[in-house]
Amino acid sequence: MPESPTGDFVATPAPGAEDYPSLDFVNSAMALPGGHFADLLGTPAGANRWLTGHGLAPADAGIREICAAQLRSLREHLRVLFAARADGLPALPAALAAVNDALSRAPTAALLYWDEKNGPYRAAPCPTNEILDRALAVLAADAADLLTGPDAERLTPCGSSPCNRYLLRHGRRHWCSTRCGDRARAARAYARRTRPSAG
Repeated sequence: MPESPTGDFVATPAPGAEDYPSLDFVNSAMALPGGHFADLLGTPAGANRWLTGHGLAPADAGIREICAAQLRSLREHLRVLFAARADGLPALPAALAAVNDALSRAPTAALLYWDEKNGPYRAAPCPTNEILDRALAVLAADAADLLTGPDAERLTPCGSSPCNRYLLRHGRRHWCSTRCGDRARAARAYARRTRPSAG
């Protein structure tokens, strides 16, 4: 497992994650070979690092466990919606409600303020206690754009067990990383070698 200097698991972003932060967000909980599991949002510090790395919170945001739990909850609802979209199944109403709730958390209009020296100006409010709401709204909006846009047809789960990440398929590639592709090819080769011969 590759690790960062801080000891955190580091994963190569899946194809499409550079265009859709919500795809990287959904993939922040990873099933790994050997029954291992990595959760980049598993601790408040990890959640703060993930948000900071994606430009959604300052490094000193001070994310607490209740905030990290809200992020993990939205992630699970988005995973349900991604799975439904990839499998061509109806979405669960609870997952839709959770995403719509997150979408409604951030103000969409810049508010009017008045500075005694410079007069009126407009700015989007984002005090420290609203950082998480804004991050949830941004991730939910990005996921909604992915699920309703032209790239939704390319959304697919990684084809290498036990990986549980999603990617945007390019051509015939169905793996989220070179490592998963190598593992899938090795498993197929092993299955061919160990298959009983007819005769």
